[in-house]
Amino acid sequence: MKTMLNVALPKGRLGEKVLDIFEKAGYDCPAIHEQNRKLIFENEAVGVRYFWVKPSDVSIYVERGAADIGVAGKDILLEYEPDVYELYDLDIGKCRMAVAACKGFRDNTERTLRVATKFPNIAGNYYAKKGRDIDIVKLNGSIEIAPVLKMTDVIVDIVETGTTLRENNLEPIETIVPISARLIANKVSYKFKHKEITSLERKIEQLCSELRKEG
Repeated sequence: MKTMLNVALPKGRLGEKVLDIFEKAGYDCPAIHEQNRKLIFENEAVGVRYFWVKPSDVSIYVERGAADIGVAGKDILLEYEPDVYELYDLDIGKCRMAVAACKGFRDNTERTLRVATKFPNIAGNYYAKKGRDIDIVKLNGSIEIAPVLKMTDVIVDIVETGTTLRENNLEPIETIVPISARLIANKVSYKFKHKEITSLERKIEQLCSELRKEG
């Protein structure tokens, strides 16, 4: 009987792209395409068991060992710093973590900078390296309105196209780090299922390399 790899997939558009890559690499699972309410899907023939989870939870499932591997955005890995192995950059789900402010904003370094963000760890680390004193306002929803309402000076958030920023009279002023989807592994699983994980990793690397050449 094949050793099963438990794979945490992020729900949504990114997850669909990730599943497509896994299936093209030889880890197909017909059950996952059926119309039902099942949460776990497996294909014993190729030794894979998939389950969908909220994108921000993937790293938790992997870190805790419920999943052997998973795919998480670099933003999640930087923000929560899970104790996992980061194996490979899939080069999809690409965007950037950036600082944005109202058009015409000028930073007054003589006073504390007020920063609205969903990513307090990333924002805190970024400004600590710059030696800038900040006041972080942790928000969970539409943070773009915080500078507009003068609650904060800037925001730190993921920027993909910049459309939402422009529509709210904001503009990106600094890029903190590029973001993309990463293949991650549980550290214990990587030891005890090393052959299966590294085989999957090699196949995915080869496929992604071929896709880059094509496109």
